Amino acid sequence: MSEENKRTEIGELGEFGLINQISKKFENKNSSTLIGIGDDAAVIESGDKVKLLSTDMLVEGVHFDLSYMPLQHLGYKSVAVNVSDIAAMNGKPQQITVSLGLSNRFSVEAVEAFYEGVRFACEDFAVDLVGGDTTSSPTGLIISVSVIGESPKDKVVYRKNAEEKDIICVTGDLGGALMGLQVLEREKEVFKTNPDMQPDLTEYEYIVKRQLKPTARMDLIFELEELGVIPTAMIDVSDGLASELFHIATQSQLGVTIYEDKLPIDQMTYNTAVEFKLDPATCALNGGEDYELLFTISQSDFEKIKNLPDVSAIGYMDKQENGLKMVTKGGNTVPLEAQGWKHF
Repeated sequence: MSEENKRTEIGELGEFGLINQISKKFENKNSSTLIGIGDDAAVIESGDKVKLLSTDMLVEGVHFDLSYMPLQHLGYKSVAVNVSDIAAMNGKPQQITVSLGLSNRFSVEAVEAFYEGVRFACEDFAVDLVGGDTTSSPTGLIISVSVIGESPKDKVVYRKNAEEKDIICVTGDLGGALMGLQVLEREKEVFKTNPDMQPDLTEYEYIVKRQLKPTARMDLIFELEELGVIPTAMIDVSDGLASELFHIATQSQLGVTIYEDKLPIDQMTYNTAVEFKLDPATCALNGGEDYELLFTISQSDFEKIKNLPDVSAIGYMDKQENGLKMVTKGGNTVPLEAQGWKHF
């Protein structure tokens, strides 16, 4: 095949390779565009503050399965995952738009159920629904949500400003969303085999909720503000902890050292991983969809945040030549690999 007719599969590049391939052909023309493609949100000049803009798309059969995802939860999750991007910039969300592609199998009542979830999320995160669009879809449901946020210029946090010896912190616990998905997929297969078998998810309630109705960690943003702490770098954990560490390390031109025994893993997540014959640490590193906040702080700020009940220090930013690695519970050092969610 000639070079002119060469066909490159998107999967060869992956999501971020594709974004890089596209973005390198574009230049910002407006001085008001402070940061374009490449972080959790775009940053746009707005007087003495900046506006933050982020968009996410969710596609039925790729990002969610309506056989076990209630429409109300889906509406809530669609907003939460976008608000999480604003939180990752140390900003506060203000407005959202919601656009839907609907096949003819969706009724008015189904759409209303979806927007009921959107409404609950708007109340929880103090955002206004200000617009959107609806169109027909040949099959399934397509959701696109955009969120606008705001931050003082000197408080915006990017992925690129971590410094050597900064402490790496993460909110909440990791791997729960992945294990919740594993449970839901297993119960779906059982139901397909025998529709008389109704799933009993009682003992998995926490991790199932982590998958079906995640929340954005805006609480941390307000807590850091009260403590007078501005992270040096931050990102939300949507594609897996290891993948997000690679983003911060790459953009900050540093290495990473984390410790397996410091990874925050809920007991239910741990037990369910063992039940599925999976390594709990691997689930925490590569699960994705936890929507926790991964951030770095200077060592001088550690005293201020060490007593926050839902924040774990898991390692430090290392020299770039040392690469990205994890010290295991046995004291061995192993390289980190980004094996999280692949979009293509």
